[in-house]
Amino acid sequence: MTGAEALDRFLRALEARQASPHTRRAYRSAVGAFLAWLEGRGEPWQGPPRASLRRYLAEWADRGLARSSIVSRLAALRSFYRHARRQGWVTGDPWGAVATPRQPRRLPRALGREEVEALLEGPGPGEAEMDEAGNPARPLPAALAGRDRALWETAYAAGLRVSELAGATVADLDLRRGELRVLGKGARERIGLLGRPAREALADYLTEARPLLAARGPAGDALFLNHRGAPLGVRGIRYRLERWRVAAGLPAGVSPHTLRHSFATHLLDGGADLRVVQELLGHVSLATTQVYTHVSPGRLRAAYRRAHPRAGSSDPAGPRRG
Repeated sequence: MTGAEALDRFLRALEARQASPHTRRAYRSAVGAFLAWLEGRGEPWQGPPRASLRRYLAEWADRGLARSSIVSRLAALRSFYRHARRQGWVTGDPWGAVATPRQPRRLPRALGREEVEALLEGPGPGEAEMDEAGNPARPLPAALAGRDRALWETAYAAGLRVSELAGATVADLDLRRGELRVLGKGARERIGLLGRPAREALADYLTEARPLLAARGPAGDALFLNHRGAPLGVRGIRYRLERWRVAAGLPAGVSPHTLRHSFATHLLDGGADLRVVQELLGHVSLATTQVYTHVSPGRLRAAYRRAHPRAGSSDPAGPRRG
């Protein structure tokens, strides 16, 4: 069996396990590049020598690949060779003894409540332009702004991933119950809950903005549409949020995932149980939720004052005895 044939079968196995398209693309790229590198050197893909692995790693370093990129590529190669070993195509995993670079544990930034309000309550791009009668001066920009407002309200209300926002359909939405059914990682379905502001923004979008956008193209059942009437994709969502970030005067680096992390952080700050947040985020492991939901200093101090018998109300920076 050639390396290309093994890779093709591996990718079909990933698809059967409902791995995301993004994962399959990343694994195809990482494994395909390594197999092509071996073929160019005339070395067997079933058992490349350790010296070749060291040379391949050295090329990554010479190219200045980020540590996160190296970690993800190693994960793809190990997954490929583990699958090949289970299938009996190889006798072992040549990458198994290669150490994975340690990554610094960085927490995604959460917006403060005031920053979220600035994003959601401020006028979006094209939203504030009105004619003398009080109607939108330019219907398309106003429709896009109405769609965006519904997007951000939904993302923050339900803590959704950007892929879940892009994949939502009209049939998934139950405004009366305040629920949005989404398909998350591993094709796991869950219900996102929507508060009153999100329901109102979605109702306005469905009544006023979406019909205008749908008339411009083959809308289908996608909940959020782009300016051509087609489903709004992940890149489009990121692009629009960046425009809103600038309009709201927020610092650089705000992404759809920032809204998801802010959702979890604010729930915990409000006293929500970690297990509840895990369910709402759609995490299989509680450990994953703990990474997303760091303890804020304010909540840490409040918990200390409630629980410690001698915390009291005294100033922790008060005078010391010598």
